[in-house]
Amino acid sequence: ITFNNDGTKMFTVGTTGGDVNEYTLSTGFDLSSTVTFVDSYAVTQCPNPTAVKFNADGTKMFVTGVGNSNVHQYALSTGFDVSTASFTQTLVTTVDNDNFGLDFKDDGTKMYITGNQNNMIYEFNLSSAFDISSATFNQDLSVTATDVEPFGIEWSPDGKKLFIVGTHGNGIDLFKASTAWDISTLTHSEFYSLGGNPSGIHISPDGTKMFIAGDNTQLVKSYTLSNAYTFTNT
Repeated sequence: ITFNNDGTKMFTVGTTGGDVNEYTLSTGFDLSSTVTFVDSYAVTQCPNPTAVKFNADGTKMFVTGVGNSNVHQYALSTGFDVSTASFTQTLVTTVDNDNFGLDFKDDGTKMYITGNQNNMIYEFNLSSAFDISSATFNQDLSVTATDVEPFGIEWSPDGKKLFIVGTHGNGIDLFKASTAWDISTLTHSEFYSLGGNPSGIHISPDGTKMFIAGDNTQLVKSYTLSNAYTFTNT
């Protein structure tokens, strides 16, 4: 699950449908407002998609999944409008047989994948921002101690906090990075229990709204965080 910048568009993927689904929200980041299905785009290059992300203006879309465990890039002639999407290129990652989660550094110079086969986070450097053809593997980190099925992944905008939802632990693990965007400096900080096999996560830019997609209930649920990007007092 992911949103556009102001929360007026929501996007989901599922391993059964094989497409990216676009919704509009009449009030940004508010699931109680009018939520309307708009369109879907079949990502035929990525069977069984598990994660979708965009660049800042929505003109590039990235999808990964368990069908072939690669990352696929699409161009959108109109930002955040999947009806204008066209396939651009594929990055063969080879790091894991089950790519689950996907996220980028805000400037597009780093990419992160969670993998179920090895219970790892994989970090890539991109020499050209949001261009997966320029990606090179940098390092990985095992998260076996916290969850053996790491799924959705989401960084805070400053790269100092990382959130991972896990379908085995049925919750969200919060890690803190002593060096921004560097997974080798991560330490586990908090855990928030959810239940229901949570598989996708998105947090609003101000860190006060968190959205979780789960494959048990086929729902998207919203949570309010009284302290931005923190579970304490959630």
